Amino acid sequence: MADVPQQPEKPLSGRIRGGPSRQLHDEVLAPQFRFEVRHLLPWYVAAEKVLALEYGRMGLMSGDQVLEVFRALDAARESFPEADPDENMSDLAFALERKVTESLAEPIPVWHVDRSRNDLQSCAQAMFLRTEVLETAAVVLDLAGASIGLADEHRHVPMPGYTHYQAAQIITPGYYFAAVSEQVLHSLRRMLGTYDGMDTCPLGSGAMAGQELAWDRERMARLLGFRAAQPHALTGVASRRSAQEVTAELSLFGAAVSRFTTDLLTWSSGAYGFVELPDELSGISSAMPQKKNYPILERVRGKSAHLSSIHIDTLLGQRNTPYTNLVEVSKEAGSHLLDALTSARTMVRLLCTVLEHLVLRPERMLAACEREYLGGFALANRLTLDEGVPWRSAQVLAGRYIVAALDSGREPPDIDAGLLRTAAAELGHRLAEPERALRRACDVPGGVREHRTAGSVHPDAVAELVAAQRAEHRRLAAEWNARSAVATAVPAELDRIAAVWAADADGTGRGAR
Repeated sequence: MADVPQQPEKPLSGRIRGGPSRQLHDEVLAPQFRFEVRHLLPWYVAAEKVLALEYGRMGLMSGDQVLEVFRALDAARESFPEADPDENMSDLAFALERKVTESLAEPIPVWHVDRSRNDLQSCAQAMFLRTEVLETAAVVLDLAGASIGLADEHRHVPMPGYTHYQAAQIITPGYYFAAVSEQVLHSLRRMLGTYDGMDTCPLGSGAMAGQELAWDRERMARLLGFRAAQPHALTGVASRRSAQEVTAELSLFGAAVSRFTTDLLTWSSGAYGFVELPDELSGISSAMPQKKNYPILERVRGKSAHLSSIHIDTLLGQRNTPYTNLVEVSKEAGSHLLDALTSARTMVRLLCTVLEHLVLRPERMLAACEREYLGGFALANRLTLDEGVPWRSAQVLAGRYIVAALDSGREPPDIDAGLLRTAAAELGHRLAEPERALRRACDVPGGVREHRTAGSVHPDAVAELVAAQRAEHRRLAAEWNARSAVATAVPAELDRIAAVWAADADGTGRGAR
């Protein structure tokens, strides 16, 4: 049977005789404790400072007492105790409470009155997640910038575009990377909405039903850098929906990244040779000296899978649980949340490096275009618009010409107006200028300029896309930077308020209100 500690000298509860068993401590609580000390302690301290300010505002603590708690909290961060089943029940909130209490010159009876661990923990987790999302958004912004740069640089280089794994139409790398940057910017907008949705402060929710004292929840939220207080107390401690929403966005973003990476893996293969990476970003085969592998791309795509699996883990960790505060929801369901965010950042940084060092091989792209009849659609258009052939008949005629040209061993630049005229006659059509239609349809460099619509492969249309994307990138960067500035200013702002308390001659803390 697992050992049960004896009653501690300074119990934290009268309900049970002792702290957790050694097994529970070693396998669950101590690892959790170490994680929270490393990642959440600064946010616990910030929340506790705001609570102390509220005790002062409500007249329950003097200015000197508030300052003493501030100093004790700062000291606790510098020298924090270990997880201990007897001393703190291997719980960070209890350890912080005990550390501060033991540091006070005289007891402050009201400190922690009308308080719950539930909303304190929820608040620290929300502040931690907020900083992690901000860090993740910063690297995704870098990815957007890298893909926009490639889109602008390679607007005129023809390459095959593929549908159903078959060469289909002429596009350009610039056109393709404009699609990449469009997706990244879209993900950044969605992530921004997710961030704003989770930017409400649960502090003051209590255990689940709110609190009895007149806590100013909007003021507490503002001091902690949130845009508002969470309106509903139960939601504040029960929801943890932000973990689901963040991992959902990362999963969706990872799925898109995996598709783009699949294209790069394909294009870098020996069969295509459209792109390559420098040696320092390449790998080798241990047995086949002719090979140059790109495991960095495999790493990018592999890490995208973790994002989906962690989202499912987070979702299932909350599914079928009651809507209230639970360790199962607040800790177990989010136990891999940081892994998702760090994996996403690594994935994005690696992909940024790939895009920044990607070498395009235009001659291979052009040769691939000239091997395929990618102008079939354009030929059908020309037969209808210039020769008056009904559209469906033009499709049939273009297809018959391509079959005949392939049978005769011709590739697209080697046109044969006689073959087209013969095929047209078989279908009952007379063509006035079949050679003109063929030359226009089979002109690979000119093919990208045939498209006229906004958002098309035409270099001018891509330039318009790029200009709009640059503007959107600047706007999103400003939005994210503004939120980051608010969140990162919290510790300094709390220290500033403490200084106001210290300068208040009568010790009431009136200047900090």
